[in-house]
Amino acid sequence: MRSIPQSGSVVMDGAEIERSLTRMAHQILEENHGAEGLAIVGIVTRGDILARMLVEKIAGIEGEENRVPLGSLDISLYRDDFLTTFNPEVHATSIPFDMSGKHVVLVDDVLYTGRTVRAALNALTDFGRPAGVQLAVLVDRGHRELPIRADYVGKNVPSSKDQNVRLSLEEVDGVSCVRITDIEPGSRASSAPLGGE
Repeated sequence: MRSIPQSGSVVMDGAEIERSLTRMAHQILEENHGAEGLAIVGIVTRGDILARMLVEKIAGIEGEENRVPLGSLDISLYRDDFLTTFNPEVHATSIPFDMSGKHVVLVDDVLYTGRTVRAALNALTDFGRPAGVQLAVLVDRGHRELPIRADYVGKNVPSSKDQNVRLSLEEVDGVSCVRITDIEPGSRASSAPLGGE
């Protein structure tokens, strides 16, 4: 496991991430009048972990008998920069349920330009036609380039375009936090690789 850099500012620690996810689970259930007809799909690589955490929290609230179907979605081949990104890392997509008629909550870690979510919406249509799609993000950092808005937000984190806002999670990075760091000259904002830097 690679180490997480200690530079930058921590804007959410592990406890705040947990509280935010608990609040978001309650909001999702309130907005959808319970768990019936819901499905949760996380965008790989950390949105899928957050999605699993939300499913667990919803099961804790509604009971195991009302466990919400869970899926994970890799959007690598749907990105609008696919042809200009060398060696994109492709992960597995797993949607082991029929999306037809379901209200799908799409989960991502950090909402930035909106391009990842646009790609995810395109990818979802290859797996069925849900009754509706809602968006849940742990962090909304602003700077949208597309008209995309989250329905559920853990925390709004104002940031500069010269900064990265990255989520680290205990199970893949050894620590859970959201950290703002400066982008190195010549680099661009991006998600943290699994296992840290």
